[in-house]
Amino acid sequence: MASLFVNVLRGHQWLYENSRGLVGHRLLFGNPTLLLRTVGRKTGQERTSALTYGRDGDSYLVTASNGGSSRPPGWLANLKAKPEVEIQVGTKRIPVVATATYPDDPDYARRFAIVDKVNQGRYAEYQKKTTRQLAVVVLTPR
Repeated sequence: MASLFVNVLRGHQWLYENSRGLVGHRLLFGNPTLLLRTVGRKTGQERTSALTYGRDGDSYLVTASNGGSSRPPGWLANLKAKPEVEIQVGTKRIPVVATATYPDDPDYARRFAIVDKVNQGRYAEYQKKTTRQLAVVVLTPR
């Protein structure tokens, strides 16, 4: 079942990228989805991840959940190494600066609630699966 879900996610991202954003912004579960473009900290290669997002003013919020795995997604380490990245929302490409936030940040709980609501409570469920604190990443337009 997990491999079917992974294939669905890959197909969604492929469709989003190859339609240049005309299709894919709200395809998966109806959640708003953006494409996060990072550069691999070890390889230097461009990486793209399709992620559910929420909005907080002008900023976009994504959660480094990795499905509740004990390991964070690779894109989080890439963002920490090089926080100036690009997102694509629909057909619009936006240069942003990424900041990972954790529960010690005074706005973390509010931001987590925003993205968890957009993702229909899945992030709260993922947090229960791991002792790792899930980062909420703030993507602020440059």
